[in-house]
Amino acid sequence: MLTTKNLEKLIELEERLRAEYQEQLDAKSAEIESGAKENEEQKATIARQLEQISSLSTEASANKRVAQQNRELHQRCENLKEEIEAQKKRLKTLQKDLADERTEVKTLKQFDPAKMKKNLDANKKKLAEKTTANDLLQKSLSKTKTEKAELQRQVQELETKLAEFEPSEEVAVETEEAAA
Repeated sequence: MLTTKNLEKLIELEERLRAEYQEQLDAKSAEIESGAKENEEQKATIARQLEQISSLSTEASANKRVAQQNRELHQRCENLKEEIEAQKKRLKTLQKDLADERTEVKTLKQFDPAKMKKNLDANKKKLAEKTTANDLLQKSLSKTKTEKAELQRQVQELETKLAEFEPSEEVAVETEEAAA
């Protein structure tokens, strides 16, 4: 019986303690439940934030990749601009060299062997023609000189004959004048 009494006392004590502390237990249960709800909400918030962080990190890595590509393209563009400037300078130099070579080729074409030989042959023909013409003129000149010399001799002979006739004519003219 003792045990039943003890059990009854224990049950009474439990009921009394429960009555005294039931409010506190209910408040603590409510706190635990609200804490569990807050914990669940925080876990959900953390999960959303983690999701946002992962999406932002992928966007950030994509942005980094795009920024890197932009830098690379900008650098490539700058390199191409420099290369274009170098090619332009080289083109100007090559155009100048081409113009120089063209003038040199032009001067060398003036000394074209086939053309020079043709001109030489033509000049030889002209020289031969002029030489023959000159020879003919020389012959003609010497012939003319000999004719002139002969004609001068004849003129002198005639002048001497005329001089011989003139005094006799003067005497004849004087005699005719005296007879008149």
